[in-house]
Amino acid sequence: MHKALKKYFPVFVLPTLIAFTFAFLLPFIVGIYLSFCDFTTIIDAEFVGLKNYSRMLQHGDFIQALKFTGAFTVLAVISVNVFAFILALGLTKGIKGTNLYRSVFFMPNLIGGIVLGYIWKMIIDGVLLTKGMTIVSDPKYGFWGLVILMNWQMIGYMMIIYITGIQNVSPDLLEAAEIDGTTRFQAIRKIVMPMMMPSFTICLFLTLTNSFKLFDQNLALTAGAPGRKTQMLALDIYNTFYGRPGWEGVGQAKAVVFFLLLGVVALIQLRATRSKEVEN
Repeated sequence: MHKALKKYFPVFVLPTLIAFTFAFLLPFIVGIYLSFCDFTTIIDAEFVGLKNYSRMLQHGDFIQALKFTGAFTVLAVISVNVFAFILALGLTKGIKGTNLYRSVFFMPNLIGGIVLGYIWKMIIDGVLLTKGMTIVSDPKYGFWGLVILMNWQMIGYMMIIYITGIQNVSPDLLEAAEIDGTTRFQAIRKIVMPMMMPSFTICLFLTLTNSFKLFDQNLALTAGAPGRKTQMLALDIYNTFYGRPGWEGVGQAKAVVFFLLLGVVALIQLRATRSKEVEN
């Protein structure tokens, strides 16, 4: 079997490796190079060094988008995971109709981001119009609208992962803790949560990365209005690259910085949560 695997391994790996190289690796390398160029197409790229990165830092929209994205990500990650964990605890208590509730809570995750954005835009505008305003009348409406949308879409997905983690906790441990006089809250904090740290690692990673790179929901809900004050990083990169002639290099530089920021934040989160897994 070992010899057969070794013999045919290149045959099965080669097509995927070629596709990965041409569809991801080469465009990624070319994209990094283009961030140091002035260009409209790859053919006319002219190397300009760090000029694009300098223009990026001087561009106020990027800093504003970074602050907005950071604030949104922190609030969205905390709220989604807290509510998802609470729901998971409730739906692992043998409540009648549990499977129906799980399906209903998970369904919003199956709807596309653009559709969700337009749905919630109509809902929120319908409420605000009674006061003579819309979601783009004030940046705070757009901010909270995005937070609500993110929670509605992601809570059910994270809930399913947390339910799996809770169900993997040994009932014998919980029974022994109950015999020792441990309260329900103490059992959750001292036994359940430490034992399901892999679930926390997955959920925090997914919510963190999805919040940080949010694009389609942002485009549909506010499109960055008013005055680009609700514009997140992904939308800012898109608008810079396609909406400002001559700024393609700056847009590419923003994309490279965006990738590095997301990678660093995700690695820090993974290291922090996985260290807890090792300890427990």
